[in-house]
Amino acid sequence: MIGWILAVLALFFVQTLLPNVARAISGEPAQRAWLKGNRDEEPPHTVMSGRMQRALVNMFEALPVFLPLAVLAVALERTGGWVGIGAAMFFFARLAYVPAYASGIVPLRSLAWAVGHAGLGMMVAGLLAAPG
Repeated sequence: MIGWILAVLALFFVQTLLPNVARAISGEPAQRAWLKGNRDEEPPHTVMSGRMQRALVNMFEALPVFLPLAVLAVALERTGGWVGIGAAMFFFARLAYVPAYASGIVPLRSLAWAVGHAGLGMMVAGLLAAPG
């Protein structure tokens, strides 16, 4: 489980970089000037930087659910079964969520989101079902 926690946190770290990377590679002078400056007045996001920002915000919403479940699983030594499978599903779904969001294909984004949340549900079910 520690591996899944670290993997999710690494993905979160990468996601924090993506909105500004999208701005940097946009080729728009206003975007690059903002990145290099004091960032007092933010220009509107490009399409891609906006998508990456919204994907990041979504990760901010999912992390407070995943992390306590994962830490609880470690503390209770219940990291196998549904809990482990759910954590893996959450990670891989979140990994797929970023390019799905970037593609602009809404059903792909929604599917990745749903699979990630199903993984969280599996973690809850595994924690509740485990003897204790």
